[in-house]
Amino acid sequence: MTRGLLLPLVGPDPVELAVRAEALGYGSVWLGELWGSSAVVTLTGVATQTADIELGTAILNVFSRTPAVLAMTAASLDEASDGRFTLGVGTSTPKAVEDLHSMSFENPVRRAHEAIELTKRFLSTEGQVDYDGEVFHAADFSSLGADVPIYHAALGKANRRVVARLCDGWIPHNIPFPDLGDAFDYIRDHTPEDRDPDDITVMPYVPSAVSEDPEEARDAVRGHIAYYVGNGEGYRTAVAGRFPDEADCVAEAWRSGEREKAADHVTDEMVAALGVAGTSEEAREQFDAVESLPAVDRPLVTIPNNSTHLAEQTVEALAPDAT
Repeated sequence: MTRGLLLPLVGPDPVELAVRAEALGYGSVWLGELWGSSAVVTLTGVATQTADIELGTAILNVFSRTPAVLAMTAASLDEASDGRFTLGVGTSTPKAVEDLHSMSFENPVRRAHEAIELTKRFLSTEGQVDYDGEVFHAADFSSLGADVPIYHAALGKANRRVVARLCDGWIPHNIPFPDLGDAFDYIRDHTPEDRDPDDITVMPYVPSAVSEDPEEARDAVRGHIAYYVGNGEGYRTAVAGRFPDEADCVAEAWRSGEREKAADHVTDEMVAALGVAGTSEEAREQFDAVESLPAVDRPLVTIPNNSTHLAEQTVEALAPDAT
C-alpha cells in the first residue's frame, strides 16, 4: 500500500488538495472532523472530483454519531466513491465530546467496541440485525450489504483490544515510531484465533513539515505534539511511554495556558520519534525510515494545523512519486 495524506482541517481547499494528491501518486486521502466543517460532506466532494484514490475518515468519533448513522454514512460514501471508502473511527477526547457535543465521556472503550461491532453488522449481508449491548440496542432492521473496512484510532491497551477483535485497520497517533512494533504486538497477541493479525492494516499519523528552514519545520511538529499532549490524556500517556518527564512538562505548560512554553518542552528527540521535519531531502529520508518499519503498512502524511502554510510543499516533497 502506498502512503496516504491526511487532509488538513484548515488551510488549503481539501477537495483541490485531494485532486492534487491523486496526481502526485498518493494512494489515499483522509479527513478528520472536529469543528467547522463536516468530513462527510467534504469527502463526498472529494469522491466526485477524483477517480482512483482511496478516501476515508480519520476520524469520526463514536459519540456524536450512532452506529446506524455511521453505517448509513459509510455505505453512502462507499457508493459515491465506487467502493473507495474506509470508515475510520475513534473515541476522540473528553473536551470534544463533552464541551462540543454535550455528551458524557462515559465508558469510551465499551462504546467504541459496541459502535464498531454494531456498525459492522449494519454494513454486513446478514439480513435482519438485532443487537442488545450495554450501550447500544437495535432490533429488526435490515443490513445494508456494503463492504466497507473499519479502522480504529486506538491508543491504550483496552482500545487496542477492540482493534484486535473487530477492526480491519489501526490508526495510531502519538505513539513514538520506535514503539509501534511493541504496540502492535499487543494487538497481535489479543487477536482471536479466527482472525489473522497480519490482515490488520497499521496506518499511523506521521506529523510532517517541510521547509527550506529546518528549524521552522521542526517547530511546526513541536506545536503539533504540544497541542495533542496538552489536550488529550490518551495522547499524553502515549508520548510518556518513551518521554515521561517531557510529556508531563508539555502537558502542564499547555494546560496552564503557556502554549509557547509547552512547545519549547518538545525536544528534538521527541520531534524525531513522533514526526518528520526538515528540508525536502531530510524529510523524505525520515519518512522513508518510518515507512520501512516492520509494523507500518500505510503511513499518513499529516500536516500540522498550526503550519498549513507549509502544506503544499510538504505534500509535494513527500509524495510517493517524489521519492
